[in-house]
Amino acid sequence: QVQLVESGGGLVQAGDSLRLSCAASGRTFGRQTMGWFRQAPGKQRELVAVISSGGTTIYADSVKGRFTISRDNAKNTVYLQMNSLKPEDTALYYCAGYGGTVQQMSNISYNYRGQGTQVTVSS
Repeated sequence: QVQLVESGGGLVQAGDSLRLSCAASGRTFGRQTMGWFRQAPGKQRELVAVISSGGTTIYADSVKGRFTISRDNAKNTVYLQMNSLKPEDTALYYCAGYGGTVQQMSNISYNYRGQGTQVTVSS
């Protein structure tokens, strides 16, 4: 069973940057589509970004040009570089894994997920 552990969240000011990391266990990581999702209190879960095993990416419109998803298959780790953070980016961010395509995962489909890391952006 794959386990995911996120890190890198915190409290920052608007305009700051953060890099989230998600370390995965298991030997199938390199073949999995991986993604970051977020959920703010009282709001629905939403896609942030997904990346295929080959590096194809999809981003939510709200983060395009500010966030970058990447992965290091040798380290079983997926990253989310977040720049120019805004208060509306405040949420619990969690990574997830999926055996399907990035298009499918962008519809908020996943097979497993981590516990999440909190990102809070003050104005």
